[in-house]
Amino acid sequence: MTWQEIVELLVPATWETVQMVVWSTLFTVLFGLPLGVALVGTSRDGLFPSRVANQVLGLLVNIGRSLPFLILMIAVIPFTRLLLGTSIGLHAAVVPLTIGAVPFFARLVEMALRAVSPDVVQAAHAMGVGRLTIVTKVLLPEARAGLVAGVTVTLVTLVSYSAMAGVIGAGGLGDLAIRYGYQRFETPLMITTCVVIIILVQLVQTLGDTLADRLAKR
Repeated sequence: MTWQEIVELLVPATWETVQMVVWSTLFTVLFGLPLGVALVGTSRDGLFPSRVANQVLGLLVNIGRSLPFLILMIAVIPFTRLLLGTSIGLHAAVVPLTIGAVPFFARLVEMALRAVSPDVVQAAHAMGVGRLTIVTKVLLPEARAGLVAGVTVTLVTLVSYSAMAGVIGAGGLGDLAIRYGYQRFETPLMITTCVVIIILVQLVQTLGDTLADRLAKR
């Protein structure tokens, strides 16, 4: 295989991986952020404490984090097919990627929110601020640097997960590496694919760290 042929395969595969990761991250933040807030809020010293709710949420998150992504990806195929009518392809891969990343991101959100000084929350309480307002106007803004760091870690994890999604024909760099690098023994393509994945991870980590540092200094 020539380098021109490798490039012609790599460009669309890289774009497919970027799309998978971006969409999965958006849905992960959409569902994982409220879940992380609920974990903190229902804790014993939270804004709306509830021991039962906290234990149930914690159990669900722990179960989600315990499952290896490869097994989870295969286990949710019926749900993906029910939701989208297919379990193959880029869009179908977003479902297991999101389900796998939400519990992980929720714990990162929980850690970021717990790092906020309790004095800030108590001061808001003393001023008569409502609990929902404290969450949206105090907790989340104060934890923004930690939240950005959490999104960055989740993005890097999803790049890794998206490579495994190639097993179910999701497309992207993982699918390319399996079909050409593994099944057809195209070693140069396999190595090049790994290099592209490493570059993507480095870019995401660098941009995320830079943004988190700037937010922390404000």
